Amino acid sequence: MAKKENKNIHEITVKIEGDSWTKALDKVFKEKQKTVKVDGFRKGKVPRSVFEKKFGKESLYFDAANAVLQEAYLKVMEDSKLIPVVQPAVDIKDITEDGVEFIFKIVTKPDVKVKKYKGLGVKPEKVKVTKDEIDHEIGHLLERYTELVSKEGKVQAGDVAIIDFEGFKDGVAFDGGKGENYSLEIGSNTFIPGFEEQVIGMKAGEEKDINVTFPEDYGAKELAGVPVVFKVKVNEVKEKKQRELDEDFFEDLGMDDIDSEEKLREEIKKSLEAQKEMDAENKYVDTLLETVSKNVEVDIPEEMVEEEIDRLMTRFEEQMKMQGISLDVYYQFTNSTEKDLRAQMEKEAYNNVLYRLMLEEVMKLEKIEVSMKEAEKEAEELAKKYQMEKEEFLKQFGGLELVQYDLEMRKVIDKLKELNK
Repeated sequence: MAKKENKNIHEITVKIEGDSWTKALDKVFKEKQKTVKVDGFRKGKVPRSVFEKKFGKESLYFDAANAVLQEAYLKVMEDSKLIPVVQPAVDIKDITEDGVEFIFKIVTKPDVKVKKYKGLGVKPEKVKVTKDEIDHEIGHLLERYTELVSKEGKVQAGDVAIIDFEGFKDGVAFDGGKGENYSLEIGSNTFIPGFEEQVIGMKAGEEKDINVTFPEDYGAKELAGVPVVFKVKVNEVKEKKQRELDEDFFEDLGMDDIDSEEKLREEIKKSLEAQKEMDAENKYVDTLLETVSKNVEVDIPEEMVEEEIDRLMTRFEEQMKMQGISLDVYYQFTNSTEKDLRAQMEKEAYNNVLYRLMLEEVMKLEKIEVSMKEAEKEAEELAKKYQMEKEEFLKQFGGLELVQYDLEMRKVIDKLKELNK
């Protein structure tokens, strides 16, 4: 077995031959024999010599190589004693009737040197909630609970017009251009530019032709840049009725023990403080990690970054699916490609790997440990928090070892905070 090393990139060659290779070829032939068709022979009865003459011995080689790949990998791991940090890559160097020779590319953890991680002067921001911020939130609440009431007279900006409409292109109705009793808020800019402005001044019961032109970049190509006519009828006009901080409003809020402006302001203050403290904590940790990382010497293998990009891509795809969007549709919407998206994720992926290696080294320097017993307890608490059975939680999380690792990383971050007060 030959071995070629370059820092933490290891190329190892291993050959499978003899009985292992012969048995693999025999097994592959027996599988193919069940389905192969050769004139003059029943299915499953084609002799080996006839099969090889018709299809060639080489037709068995690559399936046989797959059959012995696991054996080759185990041999490499056992003989080299290496611990890969990413899934090893494998190529076939040579393959004949005598055997197969694989080249495994194994990436091991790079050397990490954290030159300084104590007394860096990184401190969290102090959190303060102002009166203006509380007023702003109350304004949002009043807006959210605004009532719409029917009004007499003409449609004005800010009103909601209940309309029927149908669009025509060259006198012919087009798909998707019709609606009944549609609530259109004037000023929301949800319709084609120029449409809402022409509804202003109309009254309930009034009908009108509205002339507009679809934008050049409109999604439906047959309508992009095309002038159309909408026949519009206003069924009802509604205006927003501003709410007051009164008993009815507090009842509509449905918040426990909130029955006065004073109590509402106090509750909003607590909520804003909690959100600000969380944001400040996240920013503090990000700044602390970034500051420590500037004192780290490490040569991160490209393969580790690529694997992290793969993980981020999978997470992004899952997020898109939750919104009902596939990656193909996302690429169309954003006029981008998988290559573009991977490039966007490269910096985040690099930092994730850098921080992980850095924290692992600090953990070693500070002799931080998390026992399996602690991990078990953490898994139980998390399962209870998410209202899941422990076994199901561990299955979704990735196993107890990942819970242990996650806890280790959090302990290291807590230690860094302590060392940089």
